[in-house]
Amino acid sequence: MKWSAQFAFAPEEAGAGVIRIESQDAYDMERGYGYAQSPEPSRNEDMRDSWPGEYFIPHVPTFLVDVPYGNYKVTVTVGRPEAPSATTIKAGQGHLVLDTLETALGETIRETFAVHVEDGQLKLAFAGAAPGVRKIEIERSPDVPTLFLAGDSTVTDQASGQYPYTGWGQMIGKCFTAGLAVCNHARSGRSSKSFIDESRLTKLWRRVRPADYILVQFAHNDEKDNDGGTLPYTTYQQYLKRYIDGARERGAHPVLVAPMHRRFFDEQGQIKNTHGEYIEAMRQLADREQVPFLDLASKSKELFEKLGADETKRIFMWAEPGRYASMPEGAQDNTHFSEEGGIAIARLVAECIREAGVEPLASYLR
Repeated sequence: MKWSAQFAFAPEEAGAGVIRIESQDAYDMERGYGYAQSPEPSRNEDMRDSWPGEYFIPHVPTFLVDVPYGNYKVTVTVGRPEAPSATTIKAGQGHLVLDTLETALGETIRETFAVHVEDGQLKLAFAGAAPGVRKIEIERSPDVPTLFLAGDSTVTDQASGQYPYTGWGQMIGKCFTAGLAVCNHARSGRSSKSFIDESRLTKLWRRVRPADYILVQFAHNDEKDNDGGTLPYTTYQQYLKRYIDGARERGAHPVLVAPMHRRFFDEQGQIKNTHGEYIEAMRQLADREQVPFLDLASKSKELFEKLGADETKRIFMWAEPGRYASMPEGAQDNTHFSEEGGIAIARLVAECIREAGVEPLASYLR
């Protein structure tokens, strides 16, 4: 089914077939578009009810457009006639799609990105030092493949009430062109086993099409001594193989991602491996099954040791009390990431994809 729409946010961009939008145009269900702002950010990750405008400080309104399920290409025209502009755009659950798009005085540029819509609404938020969105063009694009993510809290779409806690899955979209859309099924606290036991993988399989990709990153919770725990060379590999087999059965491409390291340094300033044998177990499974292996463990170790103990606090969610309303007591988290950290880890994932030569996935990288 074809679907397209155009919206003008600057009067000069209005024309035949283009809907003019004013800043006060509130969302209306009958017409199916407009601005909205939720009364308070969500703190429940599993509700999937966060809006992208809540992933900015201060919050900004979210532009909603009712659309059918599917992948969309969104082309945005930005620029300000009276001043330079700097625009950041987020979509869905705080997915960063364009980061600080800058124009000179009087200059306009067009950029296109892809968005995966699951719940019948395309959600966009425009912010930045001097946002200058003039027009957006939306077109349903069923030919665009989807990059599905399965993983834990380091990957997940963190709830907006937890911002600036950020999973790298929220930031990875900025690394890709409009030829690929991202759909993040990762959830906090899940292991390779519990993700399956809770039917989360079944839900993912219902969405997968031939030529899609499945990036799988588990270990943080497999290591725990609970119902979700697994053992590296037996149950861990057995559960991971179910992701590989399921993807192949559907004509999709499985990719295994080694877990990044936590922020624990030894006395020599080297990163401690808190993952035990899980990284090597995943590597061996990837070799045996002939699937791409992204060594995010080695990449993160290299980055963290280069930055050192103090500078890595910017990557992880460290904050003084009172700095963020969402965490009045502050945070000293050596596992989860700030937004800056989520971007840094997403870049490492992109580097791994390029260096491993995962094609045609690597061809979609910016």
